[in-house]
Amino acid sequence: MVENAAPKTTNENTEITYIRPRKGWIGINWQELWHFRELFVTLTIRDIQVRYKQTVIGAAWAIIQPLMTMVVFSLFFGGLAQVPTDDGLPYPIFSYAALVPWQFFANGLNFSSNSIIANANMIKKIYFPRLIIPVSAILSGLVDFTLAFIVLLLMMPLFGILPTINVIFLPFLLGLVIITTLGLGLWLSALNVQFRDIRYVIPFLVQILLFVSPVAYPTSLIENEFLQVLYSLNPMVGVINGFRWALLGTETLSLVSLGIGTATAIILLITGMWYFKRMERSFADVV
Repeated sequence: MVENAAPKTTNENTEITYIRPRKGWIGINWQELWHFRELFVTLTIRDIQVRYKQTVIGAAWAIIQPLMTMVVFSLFFGGLAQVPTDDGLPYPIFSYAALVPWQFFANGLNFSSNSIIANANMIKKIYFPRLIIPVSAILSGLVDFTLAFIVLLLMMPLFGILPTINVIFLPFLLGLVIITTLGLGLWLSALNVQFRDIRYVIPFLVQILLFVSPVAYPTSLIENEFLQVLYSLNPMVGVINGFRWALLGTETLSLVSLGIGTATAIILLITGMWYFKRMERSFADVV
């Protein structure tokens, strides 16, 4: 963001640094972001520590939350509603494999959307690339993701399931989750500064996205081809099906669906970065 920022000397021999917005369509100064890498690491660690500060069981909440959701889904969707699963998988492992990436996505939206407001005092007092704040808020959720993922690996042998060779694609799928979360998170964090109603909209948005993602049900229930294309615009569809395909050996992964979702995620990221940088100059005044 800093451009033409060479120090200038006044008559009183006082150095003044002028900070101006960087030109360009998105205007991100990658060199400057690298310069502030230590601040990025510090904020990420702080977000992890603050999240479980003064809690009784600490990071165990990262495991309890998806486990309890799995139990509820298994009782109502798997038991009462008799929702089918891909390839006849046991419903608990079917739903938990989807909840692991979903929980990272949902938490990332919540953390990043409120990150600028939560760091208002720091934004008003010092200069640093504001992009660091929502990114660190999202990446701090990788600790929760890792804990929940370990539980998934421990659960699989209990249901007689072993990971397939397709696990080598998990880093790509995780990257797709991060891109999707960051794209939406940048939009929501910037909008939340201007419109404080956004903080009340986000829980509803997460609930809607939960039920338009194949977390509690298989994608195969949607048979209309046109609806399948619209459904695939949600990047989490490809991610969730990809996790089940890579870990549980299901046959539900569609490369077309994954490609559409990946394109949507990239568009969300690019436009999110553009809007965030466009609004960034007014954060200190409005927040």
